[in-house]
Amino acid sequence: MTEKTEKTALTPKTHTTPPAKFSHGVKKGNILQVAGQVGFLPAEEGKPPTPAGPTLREQTLQTLANVRAILAEGGATWDDAMMIRVYLTDVDHFAEMNQIYNTYFEEQGLTTPPAARTTVYVGLPAGLLIEIDALAVLS
Repeated sequence: MTEKTEKTALTPKTHTTPPAKFSHGVKKGNILQVAGQVGFLPAEEGKPPTPAGPTLREQTLQTLANVRAILAEGGATWDDAMMIRVYLTDVDHFAEMNQIYNTYFEEQGLTTPPAARTTVYVGLPAGLLIEIDALAVLS
């Protein structure tokens, strides 16, 4: 009989408690799923979540930092990421997001980038331009 692996919810200190019944990340065995993250600045006690800024660049870089914080909380790095899904609120942001994304991952020194998918999604709260989630497999 094999032992059942427990699920562990992940919430880094930089993140607020989710507003609904979900986890920022969940790890089970060597699988880590990061929930959709947006470009909120690190949490401050007693203050509502605040976007990193109004630009796609500011929000994309903060969103990537937020995803990375959850990966780290679960013992993973970008090298463990197998899939990244990007959701943009404006089709005209594809080229700019790709440039920011490519530069970011070049700076991270990834030799084998994860698979990725980008789509347009209009359901984010007002002022938010991007959401990113990730799936990682730890070795």
